[in-house]
Amino acid sequence: MKKDAIFIGVEVDDRVASDAAMGAKLDEVCPVNIFKGTESGVDIVEENIDECVLCGLCIDAAPAGTVKIHKLYSGEVLPA
Repeated sequence: MKKDAIFIGVEVDDRVASDAAMGAKLDEVCPVNIFKGTESGVDIVEENIDECVLCGLCIDAAPAGTVKIHKLYSGEVLPA
């Protein structure tokens, strides 16, 4: 998770981070381009993290519990 993010933190489980198919899926569903699918999995586009609109599409697209969105301003973690 990015250390200097202001509002949002994104946590991706290693199982998803190293899965090229899941990387492509996350890249496709995110409306603000936080995820970039690669041949080796998924990269987080750190400069886009605080653009997160909390839509939950990444959480829905990934296996349960493998993508978490941290609301740094309130301490809440999605999915709850």
